[in-house]
Amino acid sequence: MKKTDKKGIKYYAKRTFRYMEGILYLLKSVLSDRQFIYLSCVIVGISSAVAVIILKTFAHSVFKLVHYIDGFLKLPYLNSILPIIGILLTVLVIRKFLDGSIEKGTSQIMIAVAKKSGIMPRKQMYAQIITSSLTVGMGGSAGLESPITITGAAFGSNYAQNYRLNYKDRTLLLACGVAAGISTAFNAPIAGVLFAIEVILADMSVSAFIPIMISSATGTIFANATLKEEVLMSFKQQLSFDYSNTIYYVLLGILAGFFSIYHARMFRKTEHVISNVNNNPYKKALIGAGLLAILIFLFPTLFGEGYEGIKALANDKAGHILDNSLLDKFKKNQWIILGFVTMTMLIKSIATGLTLGSGGNGGNFAPSLFVGSYLGYIISKLITLSGLKELSISNFTVVGMAGVLSGLFHAPLTAIFLIAEITGGYGLIVPLMIVSSISFAISKRYEKYSMDIFTIADKGIVFTSDKDKNLLNRIELHNVYSKEIKTVDTTASLMDIKAIFSATEQTFIPVIDHEQQIVGVIDFNKIRNIIFSDFQLKYTTLSEIMQPAVTASLSDNTGNVIALMDEQHLEYILLTQDNKLVGYIEKAHILEVYRENLKNLRIE
Repeated sequence: MKKTDKKGIKYYAKRTFRYMEGILYLLKSVLSDRQFIYLSCVIVGISSAVAVIILKTFAHSVFKLVHYIDGFLKLPYLNSILPIIGILLTVLVIRKFLDGSIEKGTSQIMIAVAKKSGIMPRKQMYAQIITSSLTVGMGGSAGLESPITITGAAFGSNYAQNYRLNYKDRTLLLACGVAAGISTAFNAPIAGVLFAIEVILADMSVSAFIPIMISSATGTIFANATLKEEVLMSFKQQLSFDYSNTIYYVLLGILAGFFSIYHARMFRKTEHVISNVNNNPYKKALIGAGLLAILIFLFPTLFGEGYEGIKALANDKAGHILDNSLLDKFKKNQWIILGFVTMTMLIKSIATGLTLGSGGNGGNFAPSLFVGSYLGYIISKLITLSGLKELSISNFTVVGMAGVLSGLFHAPLTAIFLIAEITGGYGLIVPLMIVSSISFAISKRYEKYSMDIFTIADKGIVFTSDKDKNLLNRIELHNVYSKEIKTVDTTASLMDIKAIFSATEQTFIPVIDHEQQIVGVIDFNKIRNIIFSDFQLKYTTLSEIMQPAVTASLSDNTGNVIALMDEQHLEYILLTQDNKLVGYIEKAHILEVYRENLKNLRIE
């Protein structure tokens, strides 16, 4: 194509976009606020659906290409080579075109809601699509759903910013993008709505359901119209519940809960180790992707999302997962297949950790379904082979997905309805409820936070189910603290202390050493009698009136600082940076800013 042709296409594309933008601005001025929101949630839903279609189609095309080349040219190592190329390309794109960094995981959406007024970077509208398609599409052992939700949320957020919508509507359209993404990816509209409400925006009002449902329905329509059945993870079988198997579903729920804990911890440990293995991003990518390639060579179903393997297990055709493996000739040996499935399940968390820790982009949604289905298959097959009872392999495989998904993401409702929808009915609703609730209860007991928000929640950055915490966490300490404070060093006399209290309104004086590090604090209310007694003033030493200081870092979370003040019964706290005193913050001032934010939020 000639340069002039390219310029012409670019010109007409910009012109078309501006024309459409002008129409929307006109509609915004004509329609009521609520009508414009309904229109907007359809547009955001369409945008998210298109992103999903691009991602899913690319990933599935690469999967088909690998199998075609393998069958035609007999290249057994191809599925191991592609993930290395994909992760290296991902790192290259991030460093050269995305400012050297990219935010991963749905936790980024929660941070945007809790701390950034629902504002997400513009680059998230395309960065996730490009990087995750390279990583997962070319065989990285992760999922596309997390990048899908971030992309959808970014579409909603930036659309709202472009049309100057308030915080409430920004957050609502952000959730609409998330719902549309999930519903398109799985052809599951109810699951899309529940995921947006249960995982992303736990404190949304009932009025938000209609726009979110419209976006989710829009995504489902696009999924049905454009994505083929083989691209979607679908099990259109008549699955029914046998009440006599209840005890085995309880067992599955218990094991799913504990396996959720194992998967989360092993993933975090692997990701942490590989991400710190080398400072050079390309060397790190090569090392991590190289180890991943070895695992994929040994266990081929670790390639990509792994949905083909799930379908094979659900249809009781587990022998297919031994294709192109070293155990290919043992496809008919049920015990070897069972052992292979078990090893694959245990190693999946390591493979996902290597994928993301080495620089690739993806999520843990698909891996949770992967290991859940394998766990369900193992339990049902083991009980059947032992002669204890013949169980439905399909039932336990699909219900196992709900169990691990519920345990990892602390989202039992999403898990229940997602599996109910992708199986084409509610015949398994009772075992889904049993397994998901038990798994959730066990996982919650040992893992306080869900997998995606563990690292940030541990630092107190985001608590989306607590509106007060959300508002507090939007307050940045470095914007509200006071630097003006009189201090004394360790050689100060009590006359110096009295002079400061007399000349200022300070009720406390930090004592610091020559390196500006805090040694202690003097509280006026605790030494009032001494200050006003000439005798005690003369014969009391500084060390006798100095108390240990309670401090916080300037980078700490405001909600945690307030909690510390409450715990220590303090009205102020000293702030440090690099272990040096930089100022202080009073509880009254934080609460004043909080009330102002609350007032502005209501006005919006």
